[in-house]
Amino acid sequence: QVQLVESGGGLVQAGGSLRLVCAASGRTFSSSAMGWFRQAPGKEGEFVASINWRGDTTVYGDSVKGRFTISRDNAKNTVYLQMNSLKPEDTAVYHCAGRNAGEMTTPLRNRYDYWGQGTQVTVSS
Repeated sequence: QVQLVESGGGLVQAGGSLRLVCAASGRTFSSSAMGWFRQAPGKEGEFVASINWRGDTTVYGDSVKGRFTISRDNAKNTVYLQMNSLKPEDTAVYHCAGRNAGEMTTPLRNRYDYWGQGTQVTVSS
């Protein structure tokens, strides 16, 4: 059974940085594409970033492109989201997700098979 656990969220001032960590257990991680989504109160879930199983292809949502970087370390069963130049509108619960079709990155929520519980990111002005 695949388990995803996010950490690294917290409170940060605008312009600051955070690194989110998604720790995975289960045999399928190394062949899974991974993604980050975020959910703010009163808003629909938003795609943030995705990375294929090789770690050589990435996709970003328009609102975070140039500020966030997704990466992974398959030997450690871990995926990261480095967030720089944070803005108040980045405030949300950030969820890590995985999909078995590891060759393809995708922003579509229904393409993902495994989800973590999320970690809160709050950016103050």
